[in-house]
Amino acid sequence: MQVTRLRIHPVKSFAGVDVDSAEVLPWGLAGDRRWGVVDASGAPVTAREKNHMLALTAELLADGGLLLGERSGAGDPLRVDRPTDAAPIPVGHTRQGTALPAGDEADAWISARLGIDARLVWQPDPRERTVNPKNGGLPDDRLTLADSAPLLLASEASLAQLNAWTDDETPHLDMLRFRPNVVIDGDEPFAEDAWPFVDLGDVRFRITKVCDRCVMTSIDPETLTRGKEPIRTLAKHRRWDGQTWFGVLMVPQSAGSIAVGDEVRPVTRAVAQTNGHAS
Repeated sequence: MQVTRLRIHPVKSFAGVDVDSAEVLPWGLAGDRRWGVVDASGAPVTAREKNHMLALTAELLADGGLLLGERSGAGDPLRVDRPTDAAPIPVGHTRQGTALPAGDEADAWISARLGIDARLVWQPDPRERTVNPKNGGLPDDRLTLADSAPLLLASEASLAQLNAWTDDETPHLDMLRFRPNVVIDGDEPFAEDAWPFVDLGDVRFRITKVCDRCVMTSIDPETLTRGKEPIRTLAKHRRWDGQTWFGVLMVPQSAGSIAVGDEVRPVTRAVAQTNGHAS
């Protein structure tokens, strides 16, 4: 097995970016989900509520700033610097508390496209946000503005099985609906569900849980239209504990790097403990 695709999402709920390689930090891939959008009260705004966020792009700049744009190319892009000197504002991301506002110009750019009073914020220090124990988090696990874990891994074999389960009138579902950071190939669908650990490149990851899927996966990332898939088919084949499930959540066990083409090596719990990687 090998890594076939790597993606980062510089702004939470914006369109993602394919990369050939990525630095792995304790809280995930470098550049992934350190920025987010909130409303005037500080409550997080995601594509679940505002589908058009999936049509907005964010390019990471060498100095840590962003270049905001639209996937269609419409309108003028906007450069945004990291707001390192800004005063923190309250935000409603769980276990986060505050973030740094990007400023009036960025807020106006996003508000005009979403049709609400919105603010762009930056998480200055992911070490302050823990992974919820309900999602398999341990005391030392840290998190960006992602929902549940530092990374999401999904398998092409699992997606192929999901598409085989759907009816003949349903267009094949694209992996982008699931917004993974790491995509792998493989022969056995959903084998990743049972892995306690996996090595990607020179980094070991702990699988914290299978990922429960929400209505955001029902939004076509290209057309932005909502439908019944994949939730309808997952509910027939992958439903337990009142949820539907696809992909696995992961926490890095060390820093390092991963790249497209890296070997994927599942690790049993017994081997991981022998090698001193038990968590």
